[in-house]
Order: sequence, then structure tokens, then C-alpha cells
Amino acid sequence: MGTEAFEMSLVLVLLTILTFSATSSATDHIYNVGDNVPLFVNKIGPLNNPSETYQYYDLPFCLPDPVIPKKESIGEVLCGDRLTNSLYQLNFRQNKNEERLCQKKLRVSEVRKFRDAILSDFYFQMYYDDLPLWGFVGKVEADSMSVSEKGTKYYLFTHLLFNALYNGNQVIEIRAFSDPEHVVDITEDVDIDIEFTYSVSWNATSTQFQNRMEKYSKASLLPVRQKIHWFSFINSVVIIVLLMGLLTLLIMRRLKNDLRKCSNGDEEEDKEVGWKYLHGDVFRHPSNIPLFCAVLGLGTQLLTMVCILFLLACFGVLYPYNRGALLTSLVFIYALTSMVAGYSAAAFHNQFSVTGWERSVLLTGILYLGPFFVMVSFLNTVAISYGATAALPFGTILVILIIYAFLAIPLLGLGGLIGYCIRSEFQAPCATKQIPREIPSLAWYRRTPCQMFIGGLLPFSAIALQLHHLYASMWGYKIYTLPGILFVTFIILIVLTAILTIGLTYIQLSVEDHEWWWRSVLCGGSTAIFMFAYSIYFYVRSNMTGFLQLSFFIGYNASICYAFFLMLGTISFRVSSVFVRHIYGAVKSE
Repeated sequence: MGTEAFEMSLVLVLLTILTFSATSSATDHIYNVGDNVPLFVNKIGPLNNPSETYQYYDLPFCLPDPVIPKKESIGEVLCGDRLTNSLYQLNFRQNKNEERLCQKKLRVSEVRKFRDAILSDFYFQMYYDDLPLWGFVGKVEADSMSVSEKGTKYYLFTHLLFNALYNGNQVIEIRAFSDPEHVVDITEDVDIDIEFTYSVSWNATSTQFQNRMEKYSKASLLPVRQKIHWFSFINSVVIIVLLMGLLTLLIMRRLKNDLRKCSNGDEEEDKEVGWKYLHGDVFRHPSNIPLFCAVLGLGTQLLTMVCILFLLACFGVLYPYNRGALLTSLVFIYALTSMVAGYSAAAFHNQFSVTGWERSVLLTGILYLGPFFVMVSFLNTVAISYGATAALPFGTILVILIIYAFLAIPLLGLGGLIGYCIRSEFQAPCATKQIPREIPSLAWYRRTPCQMFIGGLLPFSAIALQLHHLYASMWGYKIYTLPGILFVTFIILIVLTAILTIGLTYIQLSVEDHEWWWRSVLCGGSTAIFMFAYSIYFYVRSNMTGFLQLSFFIGYNASICYAFFLMLGTISFRVSSVFVRHIYGAVKSE
């Protein structure tokens, strides 16, 4: 109980810190008429490749003198944001009409850059008073009237229309429109003189400042999408009710019969109870106990981290286009919850042996971050070769390494030390024999691969629709703003995994196979394999192209699914352990 209270207090302290540090005050966004509110340009990139973004001034737009990058948080850098100043002057509540931005002579090489960007459907992103706005660089038109020419024209937008809304002395909304009447034909490879201009119009609105981000939620609240979300939710509920009914009728009923036979002591009936004969082997600890403890430690840490993120979303700390807040939270929450991982791994290891727990804690520290570091290093190399903003600067890498070295590692070791100090011996309901019982030959449908297929497919089928919305939000431009439904889906996933694990463990024990420890982890975590397979299907069906986008998509999805494998595998083992203890504790000792 003391340890649980300690973990709960750690979570509450973390929530308090993040809430006060991430919440923006309305008093930071108050302006007088004519005040210069800076417009920051951010990045550009092809519309279909969300990971392939470049700095705004990689295209020959009008350059300020000097170009001053904006200081950014870790999460903003990890998101690929690179905000810099611009020549646009959008004074608060001051209208402007065709204001000149700059006059430029585009050389042939610069014309080609713009043309290639237009061909790839490049968009740009800016920020004004922490509000995002987008627009396109240009457009492509097929010239069906021309026979001698190529038949395709490339037009560069030279005029930008800003439409801003205000309420009193605060900015509520802003949009950017590329004026189709102000275009320049850049089809030919010739030097061109171009004048870039912009207009600004201000209008009053009754929307309050605290509600100004709600407009980004409208895409997720359309009737069609809302029906899809509810259909997904109802589908998940129906599946879980059916599985619970199946478990109750087929497994629990048979289990009660088995326990009744054991209680009656009828030798002829007792022979039918196969799992009873495993009482001397079922609590034999698994092979490679340090790795097993590391899986449990990481799974517990990741589950804690996900629950904290859901709480932050419910409290409004995490919301759409809160620049970098999610990734910043991930970095710090992962570091702070390292204590949970160290404690869980060491506490479980010390139930079997008071020595060697340091190895379990060490494996906990590298089991996930080791492969993740290798993957990020590869992706960073690819991003650097492309010159993309996804490439992490050396300073950001150094900061993350410092956070891990001086925060995560000490907390991991502290958690392991606490787990060692509050250690307890493994209390099994039955004594374990010295010589393990021989496992009989099993049919193919009772072996690990088939059980993993069953244990992963059914929970995945319950979350497939929500998973599609989540992928569309991560790798597209749809906004996921229903954390409540996502949280309920996550709970359903956990319950389904627990139910199926209990059923599969009982079936395994019934055929006198006592090696259930690792198999429970594999069967529970197998849902993540289906999640990764679906991500490949999502990529094939999407319009994403290019090696950079493919590598980022595969790399980060593999990392996410690996985390879910560890998390669901831990839940499966914990539930199976409770179930096995219960049924063998109910059997009368002979």
C-alpha cells in the first residue's frame, strides 16, 4: 500500500507541474489597436507527406534582414517546427490593402525551385498569436487550348489575403487565402520580376478567447465523422459483451466443474482435470528472468505514461495545434516515470532472487530506448540528407541526452533501489517441484503462434476504426479531438486483452502446458503486431511517397507498436497471474 501511495503521489506532482507549465494565460494575448503582433513563418512541404517539411525560406520568398529564428521548446523542434520572423506587418485591428511585401527578380534556378514545389503540391504554415494558418505556394493548370506547348501551366501565388477576427483586445481567429487573381506564370525557365503583396482585413466576433481553438475541432464534429466514431464505439462494446458472455458460459462454467470435481475427490472424475496436475510446475519462474522483469517494468511505465497523457488531454493541457505540447510531455513524462519502471522490474525480480536485480533494471533502461535510439539516429541521418526540418539540431539532441542522463537514469536507479528495499518473497499457493513436468505434444492450434493470432485479432477488430482515425490524425491533416472516445476505446482494448488472456491461459493449462508466463506476454502483446500490419495497409492506401516519408512512417509506427506490445503484454501477464493464483488457491491441497 505504501508503494502504491508513493506512485500516486508521483503522478499527482507530475500532473500539477505540467498543468501549470503548459497552460497559457489569456493575459499574454492582449493588444492595443495598432500594436505589432508578429507573424512567424514556420515550414513548407508537400501536402501528402507530413514528415517531409522544410524551412520556409528554403524557397526564395521575401527575406527579412536579418532572419531571426524563434526560440522553441523541445516538443516544437521534435515536431519539425522552425519558426522565424517575416516581413509581414499585421498590426492589431489595422486593415491593409495590397501592401507591398517586396520586389524580387527570380533567377532561373529560383523559378525551378518554385515550380518543383508547386508540382509537389507544397503548402506553407505560419503562426500569428499562436494561431496556425496555412496556404498553398501555387497551382497547376492544364492548358487544353494549347497544342504546341506542353499543356501544363505553373502559377505562383504572389498575393496573400489575411482575414482576422478579434474580440475586444484579443485575436480570436485568422485565415490566409492565396488570391487566384494575383498569379505569375513560371512555366518557362526565364528570369522573372515579381512583386509579392498582401492584404489584411479585421472583423469583430463574439467568440471568447478561451474558445478560439474550438474552430480546429469542427472537422472532427461533422455528422458523418461523429456517426463513424459512435459506430466504432458501439462495435467495440458489442464485441466485448459477446466475449465476456463467451468466457462466462464456456470457460468459467467448465472451471467451476473442475473445481467441484477436485473438491469431491472422485478419482475417476479427477483424471479429467488436466490443469490440476500442474500445481508443482505452474509457479516455476520463467527463463531469462531479467528480460522478463524488464518487460514488466517497461510495460508498467508505459501504461502509467499513457494514463497521464489522457488526464492531461481531459484537463485541456493537450489540444490540437498546441505546438509541441504532446512531444514535450512525452519526453518529460517518460523520464519522470522511469522510477515506476525501475521499481516494477526490481520488485518482481526480488521475489525470486535478492541478487542480480541490477541487471533487470539495466535491461529496463535499454530495452525500449536502445532500439528507439538506433531508429532515431537512422531517421535523423535521412532527414539531414534531405535537408528537412525533421532533422534534430545538435543542441536538441544534447538536451534530450542530458534529461535522460541526469533525470531518467537516476530515477530508474532510485526506483530499482526502492524495489529492492521493499522486496517480498514470491508466495505461491502450491509448492514447486525441483524437476519440471514434461509438456505433452500439442496440436498446432494450441501452440503459441495460433494463440497469438487469436489473442491479437479480436482486440484489434474492436479498435480498428478508432485506429484508422488516429493514423489519419498522426499522418494526415485530420484533427483528432475526441479524447474521451479514444480513452474508452483504450479501456475496451485492455479489458478485451485481459479476457482473452484468461481464456487462453486456461486452455493452455488444461492441456498440461505449464509454461504460461512468456506466452501470456506474447498473446497479450500480439495486438500490436496487427496494429503495425494495419499501419502498412494505411500507408499503401494513402498518397504518401518518397523514401523519407516511408522511413519515418515505418520507424515511428514500429516504435509506437513496440510500446503497445510491452504495455499490453504486461497487462496480460498481470491478469493471468491473478487468475492462476485464484484457481490453484481454490484447489484443496492433497
